[in-house]
Amino acid sequence: MRPMVESTAYEVLRSEGPLEIRRYPLMQLATVRGVGDDDAFRLLFDYISGGNRRREKVPMTAPVVSGTQGTERIPMTVPVVSRPRSFSFVLPSSYPPHEVPEPVDSRVEIEILPGRELAVIRFRGRTGESAVAERYSSLLAAVKRSGLAPRGEPFLMRYNPPFVPGFLRRNEVAVEVLPLSEGRG
Repeated sequence: MRPMVESTAYEVLRSEGPLEIRRYPLMQLATVRGVGDDDAFRLLFDYISGGNRRREKVPMTAPVVSGTQGTERIPMTVPVVSRPRSFSFVLPSSYPPHEVPEPVDSRVEIEILPGRELAVIRFRGRTGESAVAERYSSLLAAVKRSGLAPRGEPFLMRYNPPFVPGFLRRNEVAVEVLPLSEGRG
């Protein structure tokens, strides 16, 4: 069965039990900050449905990324997806950098993230706040055990539409880590 939407490409560099270290290429995001997930989803869905200067429909991609909420802030040294209270759609890779349609709503921001390495743990089920907080703790513990250095805060990646039953949903928690090429891990 073919997926209905493009999924962000990545290369698995290393696996340790449920933990994967992945390299992601440059990505462009449409992001909303400071509002709840439902409102942010609506704003982003409006953007990809033609709420942009070109009135162009932008294909939906996976995952949908949301930043941490209420966890301890870790200083960031480079741009990452893991900003608190953020909600992002990854834009299709077919758009060259800086050539995505400009949003009409100023609450939707376009970001370009350089390629980076992420530590990721996949899970199934719902993404309630307490369940995700437990997954963040497990992820950070696994990163520490692996001898890797996190960069930024953990974030959630969701791959399925809301109507998919919880037990069938693919979700991941991730955190950027210093590149393996820098001698870590």
